[in-house]
Amino acid sequence: MSANGCLRPGELAQIAGVSTDTLRHYERKGLLKAARSSNGYREYPSDAPARMRLVQRALSVGFSLDELATFLSMRDHGAAPCHDVRALAARKLKELDSRIQGLSELRDELRVLLADWDARLASTHGGGKALLLESLAEAPSTRRRHNKLGGKA
Repeated sequence: MSANGCLRPGELAQIAGVSTDTLRHYERKGLLKAARSSNGYREYPSDAPARMRLVQRALSVGFSLDELATFLSMRDHGAAPCHDVRALAARKLKELDSRIQGLSELRDELRVLLADWDARLASTHGGGKALLLESLAEAPSTRRRHNKLGGKA
């Protein structure tokens, strides 16, 4: 830590467990603010480790860097984006529930598919073709569900 209580990029990166490139990226996004020392080096305020913990935790629960930047900018300018933050988290939970439901349905479909394939393989003798991939064309719901989950057809 420098004499003025600020952290150098390497120090903050080590504390936060990220690279200095990540710090610069977060700074460009508006998530962190750095001042410049008299010699031109970046210096982060003493509360930067707490800010990094907030950013890392928010990312881990699904907020994007851009969403965080918006909320943190609002907060840094005296606004209280609490209702917006809560509403976004609720939307993310709803989306996550939908994805989980879709994944659960896909899991069930794969179990049925594997049981069918096991039966096909058991009835195939001498290394003959079981036509497993061709059987996928018989189950169009896989394609629809994959699209619903964000995949490509």
